[in-house]
Amino acid sequence: MSKTNVHTITAPLPYRKYLPEATPETHRQFLQATGKVDYNPTNNYMFQALFQENTEALTNLICSILHWPRFKVKSLEITNPIVLGKYIENKTFILDIKVLLNDNTIVNLEMQLNNYNNWPERSLGYLCRNFDNLNKGDDYSNTKAAIHIGFLDFTLFPYLPEFHATYKIQNIKNHNIYTDKFILHVIELNSIHMATEEDRNHEIDKWVSLFKATTWEDIRMLSNDNPTLESAAETLYQLNMDEQLRETCERFYKAEARERGFKNNIARLTKENEELTKTNSELANTLAEQLAENARLKALLEQKNPSK
Repeated sequence: MSKTNVHTITAPLPYRKYLPEATPETHRQFLQATGKVDYNPTNNYMFQALFQENTEALTNLICSILHWPRFKVKSLEITNPIVLGKYIENKTFILDIKVLLNDNTIVNLEMQLNNYNNWPERSLGYLCRNFDNLNKGDDYSNTKAAIHIGFLDFTLFPYLPEFHATYKIQNIKNHNIYTDKFILHVIELNSIHMATEEDRNHEIDKWVSLFKATTWEDIRMLSNDNPTLESAAETLYQLNMDEQLRETCERFYKAEARERGFKNNIARLTKENEELTKTNSELANTLAEQLAENARLKALLEQKNPSK
């Protein structure tokens, strides 16, 4: 990818590439905003727009999840930027954020609302593509670390819910880690009540609360006394006020709603088919029993009245 298509940021990380610079007036409007948040970061496009526009917030989010101190990130590249405000066709929907940290770590972040029952395979597919990052002739020891972070609005494993889970390749006998360069993080937005003390110390629960917040009053309460969250919240407010971005967010919302509706219809039809199959099986068994009974009665009748 050419440098013209890559956003390169070197600390201190600036932002506001699409939005105008914040003013006391826009800050006042944010502080006075009330009511429903039309598009929060659970909307795929808003998720991408927010963290592309406010790269300092993106850096802090990544550091929070990876348990890194902020100073550890000295450079950041968004390698799949979108042109904010540009109309997006369905076939070009971008569903994730790909970041290169300090030139040696690739981080892929994705917001996923719908459960297609394939997340382990899907996330591994993303991670493997990012891990295959060497050029021809490079030594394998120079492979960049690849990390996938999935924000899921469903429980990945219903028998084992967890707010923040980290997966690595390890020896199943002695639990020795095979490599630290291949890691998956899964954050379940609906399991925030299960956040551990460590999760809270790194403020992962606060980020998730911000993602899920539905009113501006809640957002301000969450971001109070936290400059990074407040900056992200104000950026979110300004993005919500942009008509072109709102239109694109609405398209994403409707697309996800259609997908959920399609999935629900498939589930409903599958259940109805299973119930119909069960009913047909029961009717078939009843019919077989009735035929057997008829045969038995016929045999008894023939014994009592043998034909001449």
